[in-house]
Amino acid sequence: MEFITINMPYAVKGIFLYLLFFSTFANSGSCPSPVYLTFDTGNMSTAKHIAQILKQKNVRARFFLANNPTKSGASALSSPWKSYWKSRVNEGHTFGNHTWSHYFVRSDMGTKSIKAYNRKGGVVKLNKKTYCAELTRVQSTFYKLTGHKISGVWRAPAGRTTQNSIRWAAECGYPIHMGWSTAGYIRDDLSSKKYPNKILLDKAATLIHEGDIVLMHLGTWQRKKQAAGILANLIDKLRSRGLCFESLSSKKS
Repeated sequence: MEFITINMPYAVKGIFLYLLFFSTFANSGSCPSPVYLTFDTGNMSTAKHIAQILKQKNVRARFFLANNPTKSGASALSSPWKSYWKSRVNEGHTFGNHTWSHYFVRSDMGTKSIKAYNRKGGVVKLNKKTYCAELTRVQSTFYKLTGHKISGVWRAPAGRTTQNSIRWAAECGYPIHMGWSTAGYIRDDLSSKKYPNKILLDKAATLIHEGDIVLMHLGTWQRKKQAAGILANLIDKLRSRGLCFESLSSKKS
């Protein structure tokens, strides 16, 4: 499984954080065969439902935060979502940075800039200052909402990174890039007509194994029938196979 990126020029800091992070990540003792649930913000249409399921099933997850537009009209990190995020903090979930604007990085343009795309397909040019601002704005906004700091873990939109983005993120306090396992990608970004929930559930319940990182969204624009409807059954099916659930760190971060 390849889902961790640590910037090698920052090896000393990276090794320290790696050991600290995975001392709790790999196995806390109470969960011998762990699976890790993660959620990217998405359009937040299923955010409350997912939170209810996690609470009912006593599962902790890691949420990767971006200021995505939502179906309610209020972006994911705006004040109407304050109580939602404070509740998740109080429940013991952990958090990572998913960048403020959710730009899709395409390629480096030399060593001083990045070519990226916004949600509408428009080209965006980023330098170190503007890329770091994408991360620090999430951090500062979430702290204002919840009084809680985000750890140095981040996930690039669509998992797309470049040498510049990895290097700049590390320099701005985010040295660990966290992706997901191939088997754990629920593909809730696909049409529910072509890929109904039963297909997603059957595949995930069969292919996910110990150590896998599962990726879902708190609602996506692509699906009419949201994949959050499989979450409770997926948790039950994986537990029936002897798997258990931990957040990506047993410490609050």
